Amino acid sequence: MAPTYDHPGERAASDPIRLLAIRDTPLSLDEVFRAVGDDSAGGTALFVGTVRDHDGGADVDALGYSSHPTAEAELRRVAEKVVADFPVRALAAVHRVGDLAVGDLAVVVAVSCPHRAEAFAACRKLIDDLKHEVPIWKHQRFSDGQEEWVGA
Repeated sequence: MAPTYDHPGERAASDPIRLLAIRDTPLSLDEVFRAVGDDSAGGTALFVGTVRDHDGGADVDALGYSSHPTAEAELRRVAEKVVADFPVRALAAVHRVGDLAVGDLAVVVAVSCPHRAEAFAACRKLIDDLKHEVPIWKHQRFSDGQEEWVGA
């Protein structure tokens, strides 16, 4: 029998993957941090990726992210691998798509584990694998009129 929940979308407390999303709305550090709160975790690591004003020596005016329809499924696969490889108590990852300005949050990931070293390692693995394996592409627009696709 499938478990029932008090609120739509609520996960079983035993599932360490608490929040995964690809969104076209602004991201919240507080939401991600709250999602990985766990009384059995002694360490929480959080990574925030923001849109910077330069890349490769060129000034960036803005950028846009787009994703493949399978991106959320791939994000789940990456998260499940991190959970399998580390003693994760809770994990969350959200990535923004659409047009972003310099300073906007592009990605927020967090992991809580029993100890800090595990939390740092799991969080690094999560963001590195997300960047390399989840089909999300960045389209940068530079102040000199040039454009560049990254990850495509």
